[in-house]
Amino acid sequence: MADPIERALEEIKFGPDGLVPAIAQQHDTGEILMMAWMNRDAVRASLAEGRACYWSRARARLWRKGETSGQVQLLHELRLDCDGDAVLLLVDQHGVACHTGRRSCFFRAWRSGSWALIAEPQISPEMLYLEK
Repeated sequence: MADPIERALEEIKFGPDGLVPAIAQQHDTGEILMMAWMNRDAVRASLAEGRACYWSRARARLWRKGETSGQVQLLHELRLDCDGDAVLLLVDQHGVACHTGRRSCFFRAWRSGSWALIAEPQISPEMLYLEK
Protein backbone atom coordinates (compact mmCIF):
# COMPACT_ATOMS: atom_id res chain seq x y z
CA MET A 1 0.00 0.00 0.00
CA ALA A 2 1.38 3.42 -0.99
CA ASP A 3 2.29 6.06 1.53
CA PRO A 4 -0.77 8.30 2.19
CA ILE A 5 1.18 11.48 1.43
CA GLU A 6 2.34 10.04 -1.90
CA ARG A 7 -1.29 9.15 -2.70
CA ALA A 8 -2.28 12.74 -1.93
CA LEU A 9 0.47 14.08 -4.20
CA GLU A 10 -0.74 11.90 -7.09
CA GLU A 11 -4.04 13.82 -7.11
CA ILE A 12 -2.48 17.29 -7.36
CA LYS A 13 -1.93 18.67 -10.86
CA PHE A 14 1.30 20.61 -10.59
CA GLY A 15 1.99 23.05 -13.43
CA PRO A 16 4.80 22.74 -15.98
CA ASP A 17 7.05 24.55 -13.50
CA GLY A 18 6.24 21.92 -10.86
CA LEU A 19 4.18 24.38 -8.79
CA VAL A 20 0.59 24.64 -7.65
CA PRO A 21 -1.06 27.81 -6.30
CA ALA A 22 -1.76 27.63 -2.57
CA ILE A 23 -4.15 29.84 -0.64
CA ALA A 24 -3.76 30.06 3.13
CA GLN A 25 -6.97 30.68 5.09
CA GLN A 26 -7.44 31.05 8.84
CA HIS A 27 -9.20 27.83 9.81
CA ASP A 28 -11.67 29.27 12.32
CA THR A 29 -12.58 32.65 10.85
CA GLY A 30 -12.32 32.05 7.10
CA GLU A 31 -9.99 35.04 6.68
CA ILE A 32 -7.85 34.73 3.54
CA LEU A 33 -4.27 35.31 4.64
CA MET A 34 -2.02 34.86 1.64
CA MET A 35 -1.31 33.16 -1.66
CA ALA A 36 1.91 31.28 -2.30
CA TRP A 37 3.25 28.40 -4.36
CA MET A 38 3.92 24.80 -3.42
CA ASN A 39 5.89 22.07 -5.14
CA ARG A 40 5.73 18.36 -4.30
CA ASP A 41 8.31 18.71 -1.53
CA ALA A 42 6.43 21.64 0.05
CA VAL A 43 3.16 19.69 0.10
CA ARG A 44 4.96 16.63 1.46
CA ALA A 45 6.63 18.67 4.23
CA SER A 46 3.40 20.46 5.14
CA LEU A 47 1.49 17.20 5.50
CA ALA A 48 4.30 15.43 7.35
CA GLU A 49 5.13 18.29 9.73
CA GLY A 50 1.70 19.87 10.26
CA ARG A 51 3.18 23.27 9.46
CA ALA A 52 2.79 25.26 6.24
CA CYS A 53 5.74 24.96 3.91
CA TYR A 54 5.88 26.69 0.53
CA TRP A 55 8.20 27.00 -2.45
CA SER A 56 9.84 30.41 -2.58
CA ARG A 57 10.26 31.42 -6.20
CA ALA A 58 12.45 34.36 -5.16
CA ARG A 59 14.80 32.18 -3.07
CA ALA A 60 14.40 29.04 -5.22
CA ARG A 61 14.03 26.85 -2.14
CA LEU A 62 11.52 25.51 0.35
CA TRP A 63 10.28 28.06 2.83
CA ARG A 64 8.58 27.12 6.05
CA LYS A 65 6.24 29.94 6.98
CA GLY A 66 7.72 31.73 9.97
CA GLU A 67 11.25 30.37 9.68
CA THR A 68 12.73 33.87 9.79
CA SER A 69 9.82 35.92 11.16
CA GLY A 70 8.42 33.55 13.77
CA GLN A 71 4.93 34.01 12.25
CA VAL A 72 4.16 30.31 11.91
CA GLN A 73 1.18 28.67 10.20
CA LEU A 74 0.08 25.39 11.76
CA LEU A 75 -1.75 23.23 9.23
CA HIS A 76 -5.26 22.10 10.19
CA GLU A 77 -6.31 20.75 6.82
CA LEU A 78 -5.17 20.68 3.20
CA ARG A 79 -7.90 20.84 0.56
CA LEU A 80 -7.75 20.27 -3.17
CA ASP A 81 -9.99 22.12 -5.62
CA CYS A 82 -12.31 20.40 -8.10
CA ASP A 83 -9.76 20.46 -10.93
CA GLY A 84 -6.87 19.37 -8.72
CA ASP A 85 -4.80 22.38 -9.75
CA ALA A 86 -5.00 24.57 -6.63
CA VAL A 87 -4.77 23.86 -2.92
CA LEU A 88 -6.26 25.52 0.12
CA LEU A 89 -4.44 25.36 3.43
CA LEU A 90 -6.63 25.83 6.49
CA VAL A 91 -4.15 27.10 9.04
CA ASP A 92 -3.80 28.57 12.48
CA GLN A 93 -1.78 31.70 11.83
CA HIS A 94 0.45 32.68 14.74
CA GLY A 95 1.07 36.40 14.38
CA VAL A 96 0.81 38.14 11.02
CA ALA A 97 0.86 36.44 7.61
CA CYS A 98 2.20 39.28 5.47
CA HIS A 99 5.83 40.40 5.25
CA THR A 100 4.51 43.99 5.52
CA GLY A 101 3.46 43.30 9.11
CA ARG A 102 -0.23 43.01 8.32
CA ARG A 103 -2.45 40.10 9.31
CA SER A 104 -3.32 39.36 5.66
CA CYS A 105 -1.50 40.01 2.39
CA PHE A 106 -4.82 41.26 0.98
CA PHE A 107 -4.77 44.71 2.55
CA ARG A 108 -5.62 46.81 -0.52
CA ALA A 109 -9.13 47.17 -1.95
CA TRP A 110 -10.19 48.84 -5.19
CA ARG A 111 -12.54 51.58 -4.03
CA SER A 112 -13.74 54.70 -5.82
CA GLY A 113 -11.24 54.31 -8.64
CA SER A 114 -8.09 53.68 -6.63
CA TRP A 115 -6.42 51.22 -4.29
CA ALA A 116 -7.32 51.91 -0.67
CA LEU A 117 -5.33 50.55 2.26
CA ILE A 118 -7.81 48.68 4.44
CA ALA A 119 -5.45 47.34 7.10
CA GLU A 120 -2.53 48.84 8.95
CA PRO A 121 0.57 46.88 9.96
CA GLN A 122 0.31 45.16 13.32
CA ILE A 123 4.09 45.00 13.58
CA SER A 124 6.80 46.82 11.66
CA PRO A 125 8.39 44.72 8.92
CA GLU A 126 11.81 45.45 10.42
CA MET A 127 10.72 43.85 13.71
CA LEU A 128 9.52 40.72 11.92
CA TYR A 129 12.94 39.81 10.66
CA LEU A 130 15.17 40.59 13.60
CA GLU A 131 17.38 37.68 14.55
CA LYS A 132 15.11 35.17 16.29
